[in-house]
Amino acid sequence: MEMSGEQVKKDEPEINYRGIKAMPLIIGNETCEKLGTIGTSTNLLVYLTTVFNMGSIQATNLVNIFNGTANFATLIGAYLCDTYFGRYNTLGFASISSFLGMVVITLTAAVSKLHPPHSGAELAGACVGPSAWQMAFLVSGLAFLVVGAGGIRPCNLAFGADQFNPNTGSGKRGISSFFNWYYFTFTFAMMVSLTVVVYVQADVSWSVGLAIPTALMFLSCAFFFAGTRIYVKVRPEGTPLRGAAQVLAAAFKKRKLETPAHPQATLYNWEPESSINSKLPHTNQFRCLDKAAIVTAEDKLNPDGSLASDPWRLSSMQKVEEVKCVLRIFPIWATFIVYFAALVLQTTYAVFQALQSDRRLGKGFEVPGASYSVVIMIAMTIWIPIYDQVIVPALRKYTKQEGGMTLLKKIGIGMALTIVCTLVSGLVETKRRTVALTKPTLGLDSKGHAISSFSALWLVPQLALAGVSEAFTSIGHIEFYYKQFPENMRSIGGSFTFVGMALGSYLCTILVTLVDGATRGSGSESWLAEDLNKGRLDYFYYVMGLIGVINLGFFLVLAKWYRYKGSSSRDELVELSVQKPFEP
Repeated sequence: MEMSGEQVKKDEPEINYRGIKAMPLIIGNETCEKLGTIGTSTNLLVYLTTVFNMGSIQATNLVNIFNGTANFATLIGAYLCDTYFGRYNTLGFASISSFLGMVVITLTAAVSKLHPPHSGAELAGACVGPSAWQMAFLVSGLAFLVVGAGGIRPCNLAFGADQFNPNTGSGKRGISSFFNWYYFTFTFAMMVSLTVVVYVQADVSWSVGLAIPTALMFLSCAFFFAGTRIYVKVRPEGTPLRGAAQVLAAAFKKRKLETPAHPQATLYNWEPESSINSKLPHTNQFRCLDKAAIVTAEDKLNPDGSLASDPWRLSSMQKVEEVKCVLRIFPIWATFIVYFAALVLQTTYAVFQALQSDRRLGKGFEVPGASYSVVIMIAMTIWIPIYDQVIVPALRKYTKQEGGMTLLKKIGIGMALTIVCTLVSGLVETKRRTVALTKPTLGLDSKGHAISSFSALWLVPQLALAGVSEAFTSIGHIEFYYKQFPENMRSIGGSFTFVGMALGSYLCTILVTLVDGATRGSGSESWLAEDLNKGRLDYFYYVMGLIGVINLGFFLVLAKWYRYKGSSSRDELVELSVQKPFEP
């Protein structure tokens, strides 16, 4: 039976899965979408400081707020998708919104009246900033991109997996293949954007460099809608957050009752057979929530054991344990916010370090400042296969664990690496600044700041460390949320990484603002001065390293306290239990 756009449920036997036919269209959509969005946002910091004549701190804060809001919007997008619209409608609307946002951003570069007049190095002291309406037009484009990111990021992986039958061997292999191709397109898009697109923007034309991602986003929309008739479209079944709210409400209403001494034998534990969630044993953490499953005289049950009265007064022990799973994740997630703030600092200020360093390679070629961030992606591309094919098999022989180590250990290693990364960044910046102040410079940049003869290639170690750190911690968190969230909350869990990134970006903005204000004395430059040669960015790196040490210590305490889903004790092997390959 051919799918004609009608909504279907994933478990209906008459569904005609066309994963092989749909996969080229979805991968084409993914590739063009990422080339478009990444190509627009990657060099945004340089665009704001050169074309819109913003100060480095103002531009950094705007980029951090934009990135943070785009990531935070994924939680709203996941909720609306699961509750009302479904993945197909959400992705279609979000793709169009992203395209419109790129059109607006491109117009700000192509139309002279939509950006302030250009200021050369000789006019650095008299640069004219953007007017209120120019900023409003720019922000409207960023707002379209936020809406697009909020719908695309939490839905694209799951929508691709929807096209394969998870109950057959070929379907399972198709899902695995799709995930591999997804991460390949992400890496490919990042590398192309950080090299080719950034070069066109910086050295050819901003209008042309922004028009290329816009055209690619148009192709992304075309690929997506071309497969409308063959897609499997999963019908939204409502938000699982309602059940969590019922547990909290029931526990609050029964807060004065005593917690049973033998909860497994006395608490209400009926659950329908159709539930997709795995059966969870009782745990002793958050025992106050067990009161939500105490049956009182006011709670009426049907003959089959199902609840006949208000679910806001009585919840099953299974649902209570599902809420406990989510609550246990929150502290771990909080440490990711602090970790990502340090990573954001690395990717933003490394660009400014590069702009005031010797970026020449050979004769007549100068690497764009933003292109140095490609080192992060190269490091991840090289490290992930080595880790997966060499290190994990070696570790497996000693730990007897399928993944070589537990997810929390993997995350912790990445957090430790980011501390090393910030310390290396501080040492490199100290050396770059010393060379700029004591040796002849290479001239002035577009803002009139002296360019150090210190080679920008010295930024490679810190960026490589950032890439390896991200391969451990960020990817570890994605896997952690997928395995530890209840199965019916995996869409929400999928957005947690992006929400953590959002709050990390906000935290970085707050830290930048606080440090700038606290270190700016009367008549003296702040640590984060516009001219890095006059500031002390290295001190800021060291402060972030200290914050990272405190955050890692907190994480280690939490990791020892954490109980993996499906275990009544701290059984770390439980995370290796077989998971269903796909849950809508």
